[in-house]
Amino acid sequence: MQSKSAKYLSLVIMLGAFIAFIYMTILALDRVSKTQIGTDEGIYTSYVSRSQEIQDKAHTLSQNCFSKLCQVQALLDYVTNIPYYTETFQRYSASKIMAQNFGDCDDKSNLLISLLHSLEIEAYFVLVPKHIFVIVPLQNQQLKRRKGLWINNRKYYILESTATASKIGFPLKYKLKEIDTIIEPFANEKLNFQSIRYAR
Repeated sequence: MQSKSAKYLSLVIMLGAFIAFIYMTILALDRVSKTQIGTDEGIYTSYVSRSQEIQDKAHTLSQNCFSKLCQVQALLDYVTNIPYYTETFQRYSASKIMAQNFGDCDDKSNLLISLLHSLEIEAYFVLVPKHIFVIVPLQNQQLKRRKGLWINNRKYYILESTATASKIGFPLKYKLKEIDTIIEPFANEKLNFQSIRYAR
């Protein structure tokens, strides 16, 4: 009788372990699908954050702003003042970049887009050879004369996280054909575009 009970207990434990394994595998695959996306140069992994720390920082940085233009520039100013530096090929979270106060283009762009998302400002990653930058669609008369990326007849302004004191509408330093992928990182979806040009 005791042997039979032990046998059933062993089966229950094994079944429980199997279910836990399946559950953890599904969670891992779900995490990968939400953070990784295929590009022409391989797999891009997003390290964007929705943390309370990032949200608090975004609201603090933009607390004196009364327009989206001001909010975006305030966040860009903060990120561009973080020194550009990398000692490894490791990618860091947005919170880690704030704590260590340095990062490369991936790190700083992930921080910038996380801050923008905290203020519900639409933004996308643009992947070009060995670099990444952020674009935002803004409608403001002060930006009318600045060039932007027109994607599907909608104008987006470049935010360059690695150039100190850069402004909204940073000049495009790449050829249009070098734009590999445009990603909405929180949905982890590629932006499909039929037309793209760089103009006022």
